[in-house]
Amino acid sequence: MALVDTDNLLKRFSRYLRLERGLSENTIAGYMSDVEKLVDFIDSENLDWRTVTGADLHQFVATLQDLGIGARSQARIISGIKSFFNFLRMEKCIDTNPSELIETPKLGMKLPDVLTVEEVDELVNSFDLSKPEERRNRAIVETLYSCGLRVSELVGLRMSNLYFNDGYIIVEGKGKKQRLVPISEKAIKEIRPYIDDRLSLDIKRGNENILFLNRRGTQLTRVMIFYIIKRACERCGIRKKVSPHTLRHTFATHLLEGGANLRAIQQMLGHESITTTEIYTHLDRQFLRQEILQHHPRNKKTL
Repeated sequence: MALVDTDNLLKRFSRYLRLERGLSENTIAGYMSDVEKLVDFIDSENLDWRTVTGADLHQFVATLQDLGIGARSQARIISGIKSFFNFLRMEKCIDTNPSELIETPKLGMKLPDVLTVEEVDELVNSFDLSKPEERRNRAIVETLYSCGLRVSELVGLRMSNLYFNDGYIIVEGKGKKQRLVPISEKAIKEIRPYIDDRLSLDIKRGNENILFLNRRGTQLTRVMIFYIIKRACERCGIRKKVSPHTLRHTFATHLLEGGANLRAIQQMLGHESITTTEIYTHLDRQFLRQEILQHHPRNKKTL
C-alpha cells in the first residue's frame, strides 16, 4: 500500500475508536501511538499491510524487546496492534488477522515493600513522646499497622466508632461500607494519651467526631499522613519506599505469616474479593518453604 493509504487507514481507525468504540481521547492517543510504532516497522522492512504475517509481527515484538521496552508496555502495544488488525479485518482490508496468535507477555506482579516487625517497632519508637503532635503521629502509625487501614479510613476514623473496651473499631471503607476491625492493646495504649491531648485543641465545627486532628482542630489530610511516615522513615534510616499502604500491606503479610486465615484477613482489610487479598498478602519464598516442610504430610517423619 502507498503511504497515503496508510495515512487514510490511521485516520479511519482513529474515527472508529472514537465513534464506534466510544473511547476517550487519551486512550485513542495511546492506541494511535502504538500503531505508529508498527507503521515505522513495516516501512523499515518494506512490508505491505495486506501481506503481513504472524512471523512479521513476532519480529516486531522482538524489536520492542531489543529496544528495552518492558513487558507491561509491550502488552499495551500488542493490545493496540490487535485492535488495529481487527479493524482492518472488519474493513475488509485484509482476509485474515495475523495478530491472532501473538501472545501478550506475562506480567509479573509488582508487590510493594514490606517492613519487618523490627522496622515497624523502629518506626513507632522514632517519635518524641514529650510533644503532643509526636504522640498523635505515633498513634497514627501504630493504628495503621495494627488495624491495616487505608489512609482514607484512617483520616476519617471517628471517636464514636472506637470501642476500646470491646477491643474493636468500626471503619468506613470504600462505598461507605462499614466493617468491624479488631484493635490491639498496643494501638489503644498509643491512642489514649493522644485523646487526652485532643481535649486542649480548638476543634472546628464539623470535626468534633474526627479522631485524628491537626493543630488547627481540623481533619488531617492524606498528604499529611504520607509526610508523617516519610519523616519517621528518614529518622530511622529506613530506605525502603514506605507509604501508608506499606503499613497496610505489612499488616496483612505479618498476619498471614503468623498463620491467620486468608478469609479473616479479607474481612479485616475490607476486600470484596478474596482474589484482592491474595494480591496484597505476600509470602517470601523462604517462609513458604519452611511452612511446606513443616506441615506437608510427606515431609513429616514416620514412626
